[in-house]
Amino acid sequence: MSQYLLSSAALLLSLVLLFPAVVLAIECVAGSASPRKAALRDRRRPSVAVLVPAHNEELQISDTVRNIQEQLRNGDRLVVVADNCNDMTSMNARDAGAEVVERFDALHRGKGYALDAGVRYLAEAPPEIVVIVDADCWLEPGALDELTRMCAATNRPLQSRYLMIAPPVAAINLAVSEFAFLLKNRIRLLGLTRLGLPVQLTGSGMAFPWSVIREAELAHGNLVEDMKLGLDLARAGHAPLFCDTAVIRSRFPYSIKGLGTQVSRWDAGRLRLMRSLLSALLDTGTFRNSGYLALVLDALVPPLTLLAALLFAMLLLTGILAATEAAMVPFLVSTLSVTLFGTALANAWWVHGKRVLPPHALIELPKYAIGKIKRYPGYMLNSRRSVWIRTDRDRPTET
Repeated sequence: MSQYLLSSAALLLSLVLLFPAVVLAIECVAGSASPRKAALRDRRRPSVAVLVPAHNEELQISDTVRNIQEQLRNGDRLVVVADNCNDMTSMNARDAGAEVVERFDALHRGKGYALDAGVRYLAEAPPEIVVIVDADCWLEPGALDELTRMCAATNRPLQSRYLMIAPPVAAINLAVSEFAFLLKNRIRLLGLTRLGLPVQLTGSGMAFPWSVIREAELAHGNLVEDMKLGLDLARAGHAPLFCDTAVIRSRFPYSIKGLGTQVSRWDAGRLRLMRSLLSALLDTGTFRNSGYLALVLDALVPPLTLLAALLFAMLLLTGILAATEAAMVPFLVSTLSVTLFGTALANAWWVHGKRVLPPHALIELPKYAIGKIKRYPGYMLNSRRSVWIRTDRDRPTET
């Protein structure tokens, strides 16, 4: 009886882990195909308000404002929401030519609260389209036109191609982080798009019709507020689409400490959101909304380092079980999961990632993975409310 129970538990766990491996493999393979490019240049370019939430960004806000202004047209607006700032963010943004909304509320801090304040400010003279750009980002040429035209043509929320790049003097291990970000923010979104599915909102470079964003629930302190917003909109029938032709970039933190703070916030927020989304699979309404269901299944794929650790641990355990108890099925399922996972990442790297993660940098993968895995127990146990912590980008990367 104990052998049967052990084999059954191993089979169940191996099947549970097979699910995210299959989802990831499908997204990566589809995302490595050539995407169809919609021709929207002849569409009407609507008026737009660019909303920039900022917390203590005095060193970068002027450059961000000037970069955005280069793509504005007559009738467009640029609004910086200075949220709980104690530096020169507000003054520098005004001097650079932006409208500024100052917000002070020590108990309610975070990007979500800042966006809520910005949308309420815009409600006095609503634009057709609202585009959200983080204060540490810059738009590539033509990005704002691409976003607003496609948003107007589809009347759907959009996510741009939002990528982070390593600073010029960064240590080589940041190449791994850059590839991981590329995988999450472009390759998997391309895959969902090729499959005719909506995508997650990943942060900076999001565009919304005014009729959609004015009804959104923004005022909260969720650690992954952008992903939550996309899921909420999909559930309400406004599932986001991907605009790969609009490119938004930012740089990773210069310091190892700054990178750790940023990645920890993202991963902890994703794990907490996954726990809440499991209940969505028990709701029959989820299965009647294909766009929302697709995003729930995508969001239930764990962070890749954690998924890799779980898959290989399960392969080892089921291998021992197969050798000692002759229970081969769990081991075969685990082998399939690891194969799908490895093939998906290898294919994505070969098609998209060789430039950002050159072959000589692959040696950093074990160190990167071990460093992240050690943090996961803390993420799962720490239930403290989030606060908005400015990411450190002020000094060269420590080695």
